[in-house]
Amino acid sequence: VITENTDIVMLDPPLVALDKDAPIPYAGEICAFNIHGLEAPFEAVVLNGTSGEGQLRARRLIDCELQKEYTFIIQAHDCGSGPGGTEGKKSHKAVVHIQVNDVNEFAPVFREPHYRAAVTEGKIYDTIMQVEATDQDCSPQYSQICNYQITTSNTPFAIDRNGNIRNTEKLNYDRQQQYEILVTAWDCGQKRALHNVPVRIDVKPVCKPGWQGSNKQVDYEPGTGSKQLFPKMHLETCGGPLSSVRTTVELQTSHIGKGCDRETYSEKSLQKLCGASSGSTDLLPAPSPATNWTVNLVSDSGRDSDLIFRFDGHQAAKIPDRVVLQNLTDQFTIATWMKHGPSPGLRAEKETLLCNSDKTGESQEMNRHHYSLYVHNCRLVFLLRRDFTQVDTFRPAEFHWKLEQICDKEWHYYVINVEFPVVTLYVDGVTYDPYLVTDDWPIHPSQIDMQLTVGACWQGNDDGSTEKKKKKKLGGEVTKPRFTQYFRGSLSGLTIRPGKIESQKVISCLQACKEGLDINSLESLDKSIKFHFNPAQSILVMEGDDLGNINAAVRKVSYINSRQFPTPGIRRLHISTLVQCFGEDTCITIPDIDAVVMVQQPSEPRITITGVEKLSWLAADFRSSEGIALFQDVHIISTVTTSNNEIIHNLDYCDVLVLGEELDPQFEALQLQQGALLRKHLDVTNSTSGMSIYGVDSMSNYEQVIRQVRYYSRQPKSLLERRFRLTCSELNGRYTSNEFSLEVKAMHNSEDEDHISHIIAPPQYMQVAHHPSMLQELFPSHSSDVPNAATVLIVMCIAALVVVAVLGIYRIHLTHQQEMKLAESIKEPDETWNDSALTITVNPMETLQEPQAAEDGSDEEEDEEEEEERDDDDDDITSVESDDSEEEMDDQLPRVQCKTVQKWDKTTISY
Repeated sequence: VITENTDIVMLDPPLVALDKDAPIPYAGEICAFNIHGLEAPFEAVVLNGTSGEGQLRARRLIDCELQKEYTFIIQAHDCGSGPGGTEGKKSHKAVVHIQVNDVNEFAPVFREPHYRAAVTEGKIYDTIMQVEATDQDCSPQYSQICNYQITTSNTPFAIDRNGNIRNTEKLNYDRQQQYEILVTAWDCGQKRALHNVPVRIDVKPVCKPGWQGSNKQVDYEPGTGSKQLFPKMHLETCGGPLSSVRTTVELQTSHIGKGCDRETYSEKSLQKLCGASSGSTDLLPAPSPATNWTVNLVSDSGRDSDLIFRFDGHQAAKIPDRVVLQNLTDQFTIATWMKHGPSPGLRAEKETLLCNSDKTGESQEMNRHHYSLYVHNCRLVFLLRRDFTQVDTFRPAEFHWKLEQICDKEWHYYVINVEFPVVTLYVDGVTYDPYLVTDDWPIHPSQIDMQLTVGACWQGNDDGSTEKKKKKKLGGEVTKPRFTQYFRGSLSGLTIRPGKIESQKVISCLQACKEGLDINSLESLDKSIKFHFNPAQSILVMEGDDLGNINAAVRKVSYINSRQFPTPGIRRLHISTLVQCFGEDTCITIPDIDAVVMVQQPSEPRITITGVEKLSWLAADFRSSEGIALFQDVHIISTVTTSNNEIIHNLDYCDVLVLGEELDPQFEALQLQQGALLRKHLDVTNSTSGMSIYGVDSMSNYEQVIRQVRYYSRQPKSLLERRFRLTCSELNGRYTSNEFSLEVKAMHNSEDEDHISHIIAPPQYMQVAHHPSMLQELFPSHSSDVPNAATVLIVMCIAALVVVAVLGIYRIHLTHQQEMKLAESIKEPDETWNDSALTITVNPMETLQEPQAAEDGSDEEEDEEEEEERDDDDDDITSVESDDSEEEMDDQLPRVQCKTVQKWDKTTISY
């Protein structure tokens, strides 16, 4: 036996060789032991030749892990007959068997660096998994693993001596989805593993078919395009055999404005933007002095500036006769947004949206409806009666549609196109033909005026029955004109367009949603997937027979909102799924999923109007055929800064409001030059209360048009001043500008004319007279925007002033002697100069910085000096050259008022 890592072999019995020749010297002594074997790493040495004792040693350290046993032959040699060892004898051969004793030098090592397993909640497992450690020692005692232990405390797991791990209690997925424990091992020599091994155990819920990994909320930042809604979602079917999967994703936006995020430009601006035919009349405009019939209606404009009118069965409005024609032609369009639900109880009562009936009073007995649009028992009915003067045949008079949309309490866009006798209804861009058409005779002609109403029908008597006629003749009760058949619901954007019908393209544009569902990378969608969008793109249906392709398709579904300033808040999502198995209609029930898209608050634009706020003009300028320019120097800026990027936005209307008394149409008017709206998406309305410019267009186009607004007055003598207010809007009043006020003053006498500040009130067609070096500083963005015609006129005016300056120099030379005498006669420094004989020479490029310098003397002295200057100028300039130059100036500049009678700063006078 030899212990590893040592060199002494313990032989049993000991190594001894005996020779019978003893005690004969040499012959009886043992001289060597020889080992015969396959290079055994041992050697035998003689300890005592006389006694024959020897020792077996290892030539190197013995490693049990390399070899546990050795077997070889050993043989002894005597010393022979002499010192030379001649004639030596050999002993018989003896077999040596050596066993290597092991030393516990190695610690246990786990076979894997880490272990992982998964279990289902609610079950007790006998064995979840097994861990295994090994030991490199050679002996069974030290190479075997005798024990395992979990070193992590407070875990619901246990391990046996064979490494089997089990759970000691039922696991719950909702409480904890994953466990991490550490395990160690001991060999039978009680040597511990140097490193613990980590073990991860995942807890899976009991397999329930349904969508996994769905997001409950998706945040959407305006202006970021489309965003994936379910990037990690997948459908779990628990291994059931499937034949098809049908998934429906619905975006619920009924609480957003009129059903979803749509453009909230004004009705006229939106129609112009969509290319609608002109001539449309808005019957439910925003209340204003010009449209006062909607003042008493209940409006709800708090939802993103959508102008909505709510009718609860007690409100109605009479449309003035001037607003729309009383009789419609064979071609016309009626359009409106409507949100209507079934009326409580009174199912048989008609609910009128629009009605054109006889304007009857107490002396009339007829109550005829010429045309009307009403709801009756969740049916939409359009009535159209013609006069005998138009036709005298039996013709269609009532058109009926029965639709679910009428009473679903949701917003829908209804358009009725009439090309008599064909009547087509569009609901959210989808066409519907009437299911019932009722014919009738025309109405007998009469001289009774008609009344157009919204929200109810106007009638003078209840029904014109015989009983009431008798009461009327006998002096009994007479029913006063009143509203009847009230509407219950909400209306918005009710318009009539006589003479034309609207195209389906325009109708789709007017009701189109700006938000909806989308599919990212549509080209990468598997061809086996069938998908379908509804017209508003608020519902997406996908169907396929492969679960993996369905999961990939659902992950591509995204939300997009193309509005620049979308309505902030939540949009609810609803996902429903139908799974079919082979031979069965429905084999797995998939629970529905609800989530929300949270649209963040967009950065709001700032609309700023700047310009000159006070203008002074001569009274004669007001009387001219072109009037005076009100906003010649106005600037409109509509910007918002997002991520250091400045974005220019469109306006949709600007209003010029007359403050104080309205304009007298006999003597006053606001005018817009012909051609001002050319090549622009703008239109204008004008009244005594102001002017409204509308249409979706750029800020610069609005600015150009507003600068051409002029005010005209035939009686400026009675006019002291006029005040105007300019406001502009984006998205129909959702974002409004500051209120820019302008005060215009008329100058009537010579004193006032001399005090006109031409810095504040520049002459017509001329800009403020700044030095050229100052123009770039004041208006850097408009230095190159001066029209060519105006530039030519300015140059010609300056040239005329240069001619006057040359004449002044000539006059100076002629009167030099007189001036010298006048200068010698002045003895006191405070004495006023007599400059009546002088001609004032003006630098036309000089900036008038100190208009108050003209007020150093008294008012009387100033008047006398100005009268003398004018008299002397008239008397002195008599040469033919002067007359010709003035006539030439008048011929060349007939409309440019280059006033020479101005209150110039006396510091510019040359002698």
